[in-house]
Amino acid sequence: MILKKNKKNINLGLLIKIILFFFFSLSVYAETIEKKYASFKLLNKTTNKVSQKEILVDSTIDWETLKIEVLYCASTPPNEIPEDYVLIDVYDTINQEIINIYTGWMISSSPDVTPLENPIYDLWLLDCNIDKTS
Repeated sequence: MILKKNKKNINLGLLIKIILFFFFSLSVYAETIEKKYASFKLLNKTTNKVSQKEILVDSTIDWETLKIEVLYCASTPPNEIPEDYVLIDVYDTINQEIINIYTGWMISSSPDVTPLENPIYDLWLLDCNIDKTS
């Protein structure tokens, strides 16, 4: 009799864990909002100048000695904590050579987690926008 009661408690506990898992996992995977422009800041460490540019998604720009290609830019929905993230490729053109120095995701709220590690430049994402003026 005690064995049957324990078995029911285990099954009920397992059912509750499964329900909680699905409840929390559905809230994590909210729809993202794709944007057209990614806004970046670039620090040139040798000149100590900071500049800002907006780059169209699926395009490449030349910025000082860097070539930056934005592949994807998106934001979280307005009902969640604001977060922008971008997928980029960055190439440096030193001595007429094109060298890939960064490929990956950048997150606007934590640039130190996914930094562009370069002795000359620091690049970080500010935000993603629908158009250039927003």
